[in-house]
Amino acid sequence: MLTSFLSKANVFAVVGASRHEEKYGFKVYTDLLEAGYIVYPVNPNEKEILGNSCFASLAVLPQLPDVVVFVTQPSVTESVLELVHALGITHVWMQPGAASAKAIAFCTAHNILLVHDVCIMIQRQ
Repeated sequence: MLTSFLSKANVFAVVGASRHEEKYGFKVYTDLLEAGYIVYPVNPNEKEILGNSCFASLAVLPQLPDVVVFVTQPSVTESVLELVHALGITHVWMQPGAASAKAIAFCTAHNILLVHDVCIMIQRQ
């Protein structure tokens, strides 16, 4: 199943991307960029990260992502999943600390493929 998430053809969105180098939102975003993926940072509190525009919402991205990676508190993950479903995105990766029972149940109920509590940076290796 991880192959469908980690395909080089996929476009990623990192919800919770950060410009602060010590935060996992920065580390995940830069790791995917350096691996050669098309990846969009999503954070309503940031204007740009590493010179790239940061987007306030998945709804305003220049292209629909294949995979949404959450590096957020579970309550934020839960609130954004409604939009993930509405946009028809079918692959979600919840970094350790981003998942909740409610978020996992939402994905299951809406046929969204899910990886959770596993670090994408480690699995990508």
